[in-house]
Amino acid sequence: MKFLKLVPILFLFFGIQPHRNLVQAEVKNPEDYKVLSINNKKLSITNVEFYIKQGDKSLKNGEFEKSKESYLSARKLATQLASFYSDLNTAFIGVDARIPMEMQRKGKASLQILAKSNSRLAAFYIRNEKPEVAVPLLVETIRIMSPDSLEGKEAYKTLVQLGFVETTYKG
Repeated sequence: MKFLKLVPILFLFFGIQPHRNLVQAEVKNPEDYKVLSINNKKLSITNVEFYIKQGDKSLKNGEFEKSKESYLSARKLATQLASFYSDLNTAFIGVDARIPMEMQRKGKASLQILAKSNSRLAAFYIRNEKPEVAVPLLVETIRIMSPDSLEGKEAYKTLVQLGFVETTYKG
């Protein structure tokens, strides 16, 4: 009986140790920890748009090489984003339908910005009398966006103007 009287004293002395850590950290905004969801990060469409704007700004200032580099960076990043979204879309088909739908939406946005960067880069090459470099960019734009899209129609119209194709598209 004396031992039972000592049990509460032992609990007070040694304390009751929980099996798990009860320390809770408060997170005011969980979005702050999603590093890549914040604008102007490396892997985002916002960053592609930034490169395009920098290229336009450099072109207006007569810095042709700098504008070319900005357009190439925009194209490279947009291509990477489109590839990543496509890979994730493929990986999650049949597993969770929400993820492929999100990846399709983001992939489409990255393809549109890729078409935009291709058209700026193609215009740059045409302006610098290198249409042979612009043609693959214009063809890629038609392939990724379809001939019926606004971007595809503009790219095909440019190919006609360059003389690469002769038949006008009436679609």
